Amino acid sequence: MDVMGDKATLFETGRFVQPSGEEPTRDEAAEAAEEARHRLQAEAGDVESMSVLGAMLLRRGDLDGAEPQLRAATAAGDRAAANNLGVLLHQRGYPEEAAGWWRIAAVAGSAAAAHALGRHHRERGDEPAAEYWLRQSAEQGHALGAYALADLLEHRGDADAGQWMRAAAERGHREAAYRLARALDRRAAVREDGSGPDNGVDTETGAAGAAEGAEAVEAEQWYRQAAARGHRRAALHLGAILEKRGELKEAGRWYLTSAKDGEARAACALGFLLRDAGDTESAAVWWLRAAQDGDGNAANALGALHAERGETQTAERWYRAAMDAGDDNGAYNLALLCAEQGRTAQAEQWYRRAAYAGHREAANALAVLLLQNGDTSGAEPWFSKAAEAGSVDAAFNLGILYAGRGEDRVALHCYERAAAAGHTEAALQVGIARLREGDEAAAERHLRCAAGGGSAEAAYRLAAVLDARRPAVSEHELGESSQNVKTECEEWYERAATQGHRRAQVRVGMLAAARGDVVEAARWYRTAAEAGSRNGAFNLGLLLAREGSEPEAAVWWERAADAGHGRAALRLALVYARRGELAVGQRWADRAVALGPAEVTERAGRLRDALREELSA
Repeated sequence: MDVMGDKATLFETGRFVQPSGEEPTRDEAAEAAEEARHRLQAEAGDVESMSVLGAMLLRRGDLDGAEPQLRAATAAGDRAAANNLGVLLHQRGYPEEAAGWWRIAAVAGSAAAAHALGRHHRERGDEPAAEYWLRQSAEQGHALGAYALADLLEHRGDADAGQWMRAAAERGHREAAYRLARALDRRAAVREDGSGPDNGVDTETGAAGAAEGAEAVEAEQWYRQAAARGHRRAALHLGAILEKRGELKEAGRWYLTSAKDGEARAACALGFLLRDAGDTESAAVWWLRAAQDGDGNAANALGALHAERGETQTAERWYRAAMDAGDDNGAYNLALLCAEQGRTAQAEQWYRRAAYAGHREAANALAVLLLQNGDTSGAEPWFSKAAEAGSVDAAFNLGILYAGRGEDRVALHCYERAAAAGHTEAALQVGIARLREGDEAAAERHLRCAAGGGSAEAAYRLAAVLDARRPAVSEHELGESSQNVKTECEEWYERAATQGHRRAQVRVGMLAAARGDVVEAARWYRTAAEAGSRNGAFNLGLLLAREGSEPEAAVWWERAADAGHGRAALRLALVYARRGELAVGQRWADRAVALGPAEVTERAGRLRDALREELSA
């Protein structure tokens, strides 16, 4: 409640005791002198001094000393004293008598008394009377009255609540400024979500965007005003706005201000800011403070930090603390920790706990675990639940599950759902399906998405699609050859090749050879061959043979033939036949006949028969 009178505003109640053995400060000395002056004047019958002295004693918590002074001033008609007497009686536990004095002061024009009387009526459930007196206070410019009126109207859903909340904020009420900012934030979020009416007309998009921007700017201003007055949650929200905008230094200052005032979420956010800046030690200090205050997110962060350091027992303890704080990520992270340690049964238990609480990634992980254990029927509903909750991985995994059963149409629907959300491998599967259906345009679109997302297989398949469209170039065409210029398909082949795709590496080598770049071709063939590509080994052998290095070529052909390459086996048979090693040549010819394809089988068969005749002659 408020204390009125010149120099008599009650900010706090309670007794402030001067520690023994210390000299009073200058302010305390001045206050003591002022109190002595007012006491002398009050004893001489000065009504204003009685009122001010009573307020000073009330503020200090000296109710016994304040009461006679306030009663005497009230009897003399001082409305501030009447209000403060009401405050004193309310503190003593006499609310009805307090209300009587507040009424007297309010009728006499005291805005503070009207506010106190309105609060009194609201506490007793008499909302009409509460609104009447709070409105009297608010209309006189009283910040607390305006805020209390706004709170009452907002509780009733009255549209005028915003007007009075703004009035209170403009008069310096920090909680009103915070709540006004929150209301503006919510309105901006609704506009951003597009949840307003949709009539299919886009003419007001610019105006709506401008309104959203204006509300966000105004919200930030009110957060800043409330935070500057010490509102810790406003400082937290202001820090979040600044962090999102990239103003990390100022964001950190507001997080620090809020955290020092005891806001656990700000301490947690400050920890993440410090971690991102590379200061994990300081981050851990703030996470610890937040976690000890019950912040589950901070407990999770501490768990992850200790897990990275290999301190699994400490990590598990913090993950459990996160669970106790109601953070489902704690159960999920604990499950991941158990899975890494091979504690499958415990991992399943914690995945289930998080999944039942609605954690979609836990539901997906649980389904994967069940699938690995052969429980397909148990995995499917969890994949479905996670996919419905928005897990892109779960939608993709569900597609794999249906594809394994031969339900290709259902699988494709799942892949399309995941691809639409940006899942690279799902986009690849959709692209492959569209290629099978002959829809090359749709296939190219999805393959481009997957290739752009980093899929080497998608880059290779996209390159193959583009490669097939290239017009054939006549060997007898005169003029500057366009083959000296890299095409888009070659660029995609190269992207796949640099990611280790062996068929792409072979194809890049072939295109380089076609341009006459033997060194580049040999490099890619060798890379593919060393990675296990039999075509790469065979083509490298051809290149080396053309360059006059047949012995080295034979080494690569042998590697290719051992991997099942029929043409490489035929080449070896010819090499050994030319050297006069007929038995070895016959053996490789036999191998070529077995490996094929048909053309190779036919040629190798003729060579084998000739060698056999030569050996039996």
